[in-house]
Amino acid sequence: MKLSENHGGGDAAAIEAEAMAWLAEREEGFAPGRAAAFEAWRRRDPRHAAAVAELEQVLAQLDGLAAHREEVNAHFDRVSPAPPPGRATPAPEPAFLGWRAVAWAGLAAALIFGAFLGFRARPSALGPETRYATTTAGYERARLADGSTLELNTASAARVQFTAAERRVELESGEAHFEVAHDTARPFVVKAGGVAVRAVGTAFNVRFVAGAVEVTVTEGKVAVERVAPGAPSAAPTLLAAHERLALPLAAAGPAPVIEPLDPADVRAVLAWQRRVTDFSDTPLAEVIARFNRHNSLQLVITDPALESRRIGGMFALDDVEAFVRLLERDGIIRAERRGDTVRLQIP
Repeated sequence: MKLSENHGGGDAAAIEAEAMAWLAEREEGFAPGRAAAFEAWRRRDPRHAAAVAELEQVLAQLDGLAAHREEVNAHFDRVSPAPPPGRATPAPEPAFLGWRAVAWAGLAAALIFGAFLGFRARPSALGPETRYATTTAGYERARLADGSTLELNTASAARVQFTAAERRVELESGEAHFEVAHDTARPFVVKAGGVAVRAVGTAFNVRFVAGAVEVTVTEGKVAVERVAPGAPSAAPTLLAAHERLALPLAAAGPAPVIEPLDPADVRAVLAWQRRVTDFSDTPLAEVIARFNRHNSLQLVITDPALESRRIGGMFALDDVEAFVRLLERDGIIRAERRGDTVRLQIP
């Protein structure tokens, strides 16, 4: 399925039709080069991105209409659709099983955009919420409906919900990195523990640390502010690329200070994305604490003298067994495995 890419703006209906055609092509599987063409079209105009996001929300809602099987079938019994330009008339399908394919082709426009679901009458209504979460040894990278990217570190959780006016993410725990698709019409807002980070098109990292929310900007700019009930009103703090700010969760306390970072500092902040961490002359107790945050198999030091033993090297934090074998091979420890723990002793 090929699309016309000469649409120069037009009205909302034309944009919606073209967005639906792009999504239909994506559903069938992009031919080589078509994914890049779709991304270029989506970024060309904020209205394009908004139409794609809204259609994705509508179609997600349609996926949950199993409880309305009879209404859906009755609707299609009353509709005599025509095939879209350039598409052959599809073979007849059982009404309910084929309804989503019909919707992709634009044959159920009245159902999707009309009174049956009423989405066009409520353009600011919340779209479906999606929750992402990782385990203590987990990692997840997700492509969001607007083209933005969400990466979750270990033991992290986030809820994503888009509206016609705003893209919202609630970071419930842990750490996340965002690469935000540019859309001036819909700011991208991440909330974490009463702190809000607002961006349009940028990349930044947000994590909970002891008593604070830490924000590190890797590209572009963001605005950081308190939004918790009772928080004193203040102008947002602007952060630029290679800057970090730790905003205390408690309103009382010293004013946060923006910390400039060099490229090595930024790489260290994002080392969790590579699942590899570089340790340099680091106490073994600290190294083990890092491994234990990423794995269900826990390391336990039984000889206190080992705690201060200095360790250096690059280690994959999600491969604790390899780390233990390396320590054993170098004669640093003797390991005793007991269920979900490994006891480390002086050899």
